Amino acid sequence: MIQIRPVSDLRNKFSEIENIVAATKDPVFLTKNGYGVMVVMSIDMYESLTENIENRLDEADAQAAETNLRLSHEDVFTTARSRIARL
Repeated sequence: MIQIRPVSDLRNKFSEIENIVAATKDPVFLTKNGYGVMVVMSIDMYESLTENIENRLDEADAQAAETNLRLSHEDVFTTARSRIARL
């Protein structure tokens, strides 16, 4: 079940939030004045979300080291938009 808590709970009930994150493996969403401001999650969950990104960035760095070819952000986004449009 989604956990939504006021951000003040991070200070006042940290151990409770920590236990929720550890036990459920789900993130806890924190709000301020009724609006979402941050998410607390386990390091394992964060790593699983970012692992693919890190690997792709490592691949890009390796490819960049092999060539002097550089693309502008316009070229990159134009290509990305055209691929998305084909989906």
